[in-house]
Amino acid sequence: MTWHTFHRRGDVLRAVVNEANLRCDGVLPSDVPGVSETFADDLDLIGSLQLRWHTALAGHIETALGEQPDDLEEAVMQAWRDAADALPGVRAVLDARRVEPGSDRIAAAMLTATAKEHQMLALMAGRASHLDVEERGTRVGAQLERTAREGHELRGHVAQPRTFLDRIKAALVA
Repeated sequence: MTWHTFHRRGDVLRAVVNEANLRCDGVLPSDVPGVSETFADDLDLIGSLQLRWHTALAGHIETALGEQPDDLEEAVMQAWRDAADALPGVRAVLDARRVEPGSDRIAAAMLTATAKEHQMLALMAGRASHLDVEERGTRVGAQLERTAREGHELRGHVAQPRTFLDRIKAALVA
């Protein structure tokens, strides 16, 4: 992958994330310009969205644990909510693909990613250790996610008006 290709992929992924967050409908925004030229297939794009989600979630957990170290469980659940608020459309796409993956390859990838996410939640909440993370961590993390979701609604972002400078930057990238 060349330097230009790497940056182009990042630009297209940002556009996909922005579009998903605006729509917040759970539909993979593969109609965003540049997607078909930049990503090999839906699995490639979903994998990139999954990585974006996981990275955001880990960052929110780190911040929450720094601010609220006395109640690890609550800090982790609040971090999940904060990440979902930051990336509601991405979360909606991933949720939709958990239910209806579209292919066996995507189903397998979603199962693995979901298990790893649940394991991270359990570990960071202090409810599992590296010794029992695969079995206990997956189960406990799933419960933490369910609890974090209770009463939490994914809301799409409102499109910000684009400034003249934003339009120039977008034209230069294209």
